[in-house]
Amino acid sequence: MFRPFAALALFLAMLAALAPRAGLAQEETVWIQIEAQPSQAEGEERARAYAALFPETAGFRLRSGWFGILLGPYPAAEAEAKRRSLTREGLIPSDSFIAYPRNLGEAFWPPEGSAPVPAAPEAAAVPEAEMPATAPDETPQEARASEALLTGDQRKELQVALQWFGFYQGGIDGAFGPGTRNSMAAWQEAQGQEPTGVLTSGDRAALLEAWRGETAAFGFAEVVEEEAGIAVTLPLGLVEFDHYEPPFVHFRARAEGGPRVILISQPGDQAAFYGLYDILQTLESVPMDGPRERGERAFGIRGTSASVDTTIRAEFTGGMIKGWMFISAPGNEARDARILRQIETSFTPRNDKALDPGMVAMSAETKAGLLSGLEVRKPRLSRSGLFVDAAGSVLTTIEAVESCARVTIDGKTEASVALSDAASGLALLKPLAPLSPRVVAEFQLAPERPGTEIMVAGYPYEDRLPAPVMTFGTLEEVTGLDGEPGLKRLALPALPGDAGGPVLDATGAVIGMLLPKAGAEGRTLPEGVHFAASGAEIARVLGASGVAPVQADRKAALAPADLTAAGLGMTALVSCWD
Repeated sequence: MFRPFAALALFLAMLAALAPRAGLAQEETVWIQIEAQPSQAEGEERARAYAALFPETAGFRLRSGWFGILLGPYPAAEAEAKRRSLTREGLIPSDSFIAYPRNLGEAFWPPEGSAPVPAAPEAAAVPEAEMPATAPDETPQEARASEALLTGDQRKELQVALQWFGFYQGGIDGAFGPGTRNSMAAWQEAQGQEPTGVLTSGDRAALLEAWRGETAAFGFAEVVEEEAGIAVTLPLGLVEFDHYEPPFVHFRARAEGGPRVILISQPGDQAAFYGLYDILQTLESVPMDGPRERGERAFGIRGTSASVDTTIRAEFTGGMIKGWMFISAPGNEARDARILRQIETSFTPRNDKALDPGMVAMSAETKAGLLSGLEVRKPRLSRSGLFVDAAGSVLTTIEAVESCARVTIDGKTEASVALSDAASGLALLKPLAPLSPRVVAEFQLAPERPGTEIMVAGYPYEDRLPAPVMTFGTLEEVTGLDGEPGLKRLALPALPGDAGGPVLDATGAVIGMLLPKAGAEGRTLPEGVHFAASGAEIARVLGASGVAPVQADRKAALAPADLTAAGLGMTALVSCWD
């Protein structure tokens, strides 16, 4: 039944909601926000430029962590007219907007010591969680009445703003159900207000003003990458297109220290998809710490360190591999979460096109320059080692494992240091994943005759070659220079990377392990003079660690090809990583 008095009451309530509350809105001072910059240095530079034209220029840290440049403060009743006049004259950006003191943090402009900028009391720096409650501009009844006048698009816009700040997780449908009400209450609580779940007109204005300010600063826009077959929304206020380097499309940071975005686009099969997953983890910009997940059709990588925070997503479908990398610095979690959300929800691969691997013809020098932002992670040093049991345990030098954040065998198998014997200079590694060596070293424990020809299998050029190199020489003495029984003196042209490699005789038996070249204090050994730990010394160290060395029972010399095969099979690359 139609109730005229009830309808009249509702109409009057709506009028009251639309009218300014006495003693509040008329006297409020506000600002005109004209820019926001990601760093204080950039904010100060822009504020200085504006201050030459507008003496009332001020700078405040915003809730988002950005640095806002503002004009004012002005009486609320005059600010909008002032903003329109300045934008009409082209003196300030067209997307400038009214900002409220409650959303401003610590002032950074004018510089300390200059004339103070008049500011409303609310502009003082207060942590978001401790923002003092302010008097509501409407009663709950008035707030509901003014809310009832919102259009569907205005309701959706509020949900988008709440979602942007992390308060709302539901769909953008314009329906203010329990999920939206709870998010409104959470937003109010974060502002230090009573969590009623109904936003007043002032609340809505403040929420939308903060959201529009941030999105304008980020400069989100859809990027349609025709060459890569990808459409995605990127923060073009922070990044800009740099170059193609198949399978990557690089977007560099607009300001020093800003984030970078790299789109991934290449044709390929399942093996190429898995290979990309492995390759990306070798890049300097992808720290080893962080979760990884890989399925048949998609993978995700998160790498974090003290200097880099990287997120990667890629998917494989229809013979195409598409994805993206977001490379940032720690300390920007709130900002980066908003960027990642936009990229993840907007990323749209097209399966009809991928980057042509040959689209960019370049010299080796040019390619090296383009790869400067994606350097492959390299070990601090690499040395040689030899497999001493069927489980893949590797004997090497202490030098190869000292002060390493991690150690790998053959570049990919993580290993732990099971034993480090300072007296002999030997270390024993245990692989953290199953490893099956092709050849296990067999040791000759009896002393050899000086003058015997020997061969050292090792990695003289560290990790730059994919397989060991055979270096030939002579056993000069079966003791050290001072008669040490655990050493053998060799004459051969070895390099530092050979240290840790097996020393073999003509039968393929291991008579020792090459040690790093080092002379007595204050002395330098002649070129070509090296020492090896003897087979007996190796057996002593291995026995102490619970590994029983295999003893050789060889009589005849091996053919050169067979001797080389034995050296190749038993020698491992040991890498030390920071």
